[in-house]
Amino acid sequence: MSVVVSNSPVFSPSHHKSIFSSSTLSPRSRVSPSSNSFRQSYGGDGAASTSGYSPATAVMKRKRPARLDIPMMNMGFGAPVTPRPVQESMVEDDFDGFYSVCCKKGRRAVMEDRFSAVLDIQGDSKQAFFGVFDGHGGVKAAEYVAENLNKNIMAEVVRKDEENTVEEAVKHGYLKTDSDFLEQELLGGSCCVTALITEGDLIVSNAGDCRAVLSRGGVAEALTTDHRPSRQDEKDRIEALGGYIDSYNGVWRIQGSLAVSRGIGDRQLKQWVIAEPETKVLKIKSDDEFLILASDGLWDKVTNQEAVDLVRPLCTASDKIQPLAACKKLIELSVSRGSLDDISVMIIQLPQYMK
Repeated sequence: MSVVVSNSPVFSPSHHKSIFSSSTLSPRSRVSPSSNSFRQSYGGDGAASTSGYSPATAVMKRKRPARLDIPMMNMGFGAPVTPRPVQESMVEDDFDGFYSVCCKKGRRAVMEDRFSAVLDIQGDSKQAFFGVFDGHGGVKAAEYVAENLNKNIMAEVVRKDEENTVEEAVKHGYLKTDSDFLEQELLGGSCCVTALITEGDLIVSNAGDCRAVLSRGGVAEALTTDHRPSRQDEKDRIEALGGYIDSYNGVWRIQGSLAVSRGIGDRQLKQWVIAEPETKVLKIKSDDEFLILASDGLWDKVTNQEAVDLVRPLCTASDKIQPLAACKKLIELSVSRGSLDDISVMIIQLPQYMK
């Protein structure tokens, strides 16, 4: 089965063989580095998915143990895809009412956000995988995660036995993706938020400050907690490992560099920046309306309840839902409040996944 990357702000069309195959899986998915659609095979039907980016690290002025800088990287997406000379500022995708996503480039020259969506896992329309990935120090980590994390998680879910939980399977998928990325000796890193839907369960995981927010009867419920050095448990963990955190311009950073405490990649800070996600599992209920996955470009300017209040009229109308319009309105709100960051927003309609 080949992977097809369609026209996008970054890529022109190309084809290459899938690097993963399992006879037990057969998803349909979309992929994009802002809007690349591709088909993958786990051994059967195709799948579609998409991807994303994030900001560079600031510099500490105080004297401390050696500061670790995370270098900015030129955009590089190995063969066979070919970068275009010009990148559009916004990308959007809408898939038959299952999910909608919109990504807007911030002030940097290159968008570092990525996203992925895999539908009809194992031929089951009620099984799916979604993710938003916010890269930093270049686009390579977020690009790699968008293309590989879903495959690694599903492989772990398929092979798990009765003694292992789905949370452990997701964790192993995150850790394998991190290990495989580091083996390539690439720089940069990526925050992640993912949602795996199977058997009527919603399994939400995160590493970093991308966030998942559920609308339950119009009430916002954050299903993830941001991993930042200012969190007491994260601060304690980092310091116990010999690291330090300090504030620069009001932002807490690890070793004077990174403002998130978990994520995939970040080779120079790997001793402290772990890839292990935190996971929450819940049964999808009749009043669970939609799930918002977004990068911190949204959440730094828009509260959880504000996001739900804006989206709900457009996603619960009886006549026609407009989730893509809702994604755009959230981005517009964040920008109107001064966001200069890349912003990626994905909205997933939940009623069709309830069992």
